Amino acid sequence: MRSIDAYWLGRARYDAVHALQEELVQARVDGHVGDTLLLLEHEAVVTLGRSAKREHVLLTDAQRAERGVDLVETARGGDVTYHAPGQLVAYPILDLKPDRCDVRRYVRDLAEVMIRLAKDHGLVAGPGESAATIGAWIDLDAPDRWGGEAQAARPAKVGAIGVRLTHWVTMHGFALNVTTDLAGFSAIVPCGLRDKPVTSLAALGAKPRGVRDIATAAIGHFAAVFGAEITERAVPSGWPGAR
Repeated sequence: MRSIDAYWLGRARYDAVHALQEELVQARVDGHVGDTLLLLEHEAVVTLGRSAKREHVLLTDAQRAERGVDLVETARGGDVTYHAPGQLVAYPILDLKPDRCDVRRYVRDLAEVMIRLAKDHGLVAGPGESAATIGAWIDLDAPDRWGGEAQAARPAKVGAIGVRLTHWVTMHGFALNVTTDLAGFSAIVPCGLRDKPVTSLAALGAKPRGVRDIATAAIGHFAAVFGAEITERAVPSGWPGAR
């Protein structure tokens, strides 16, 4: 069985956590650390993936600065995303070798964790069915059922996915909107999809107790989906979120 160490980092700025991910990925490639799962909230930030179009950032630099929103370019897949408090962000640093070397399966597994978290709150989500709609989706007109993108009257993204792999070691991950202020998404064209809205568990009527509690539940779902034993550890000194 796969063994994973999980860490709750609390709320942190993007740059510091991104640097930590890069260190952990290299250490995992070199065999110096085991599989790791980082769980956290980010301060407000717009991130650009490898295929991002700059015109999908709708704020000027001055407007972003006024709102306190950072802008960071990354090497993950995907277009433009927005992170903010109230959103559960999960960054698995996993070596998929030898038995899980399948990128599509890995992305489906990340979506499945978010789908199960939505189900915990009485909401039925489903995975995107194309490269353009990777993530977790809910029908705004029927949040109690999901028959697929084609059957959904008003599909809305509740969770985004963007990943990068180095020698089959994963980086980046998913962001699930829990109690996120959705007005923040007006800063971007989310994932480049102009005609698809964004939603959150709270906006759909769920009453989550908080992102920290969602993170605890996520550990259980990660364990089930990835067939792993996961142990939550204290955050090491020098990491974001260390006490």
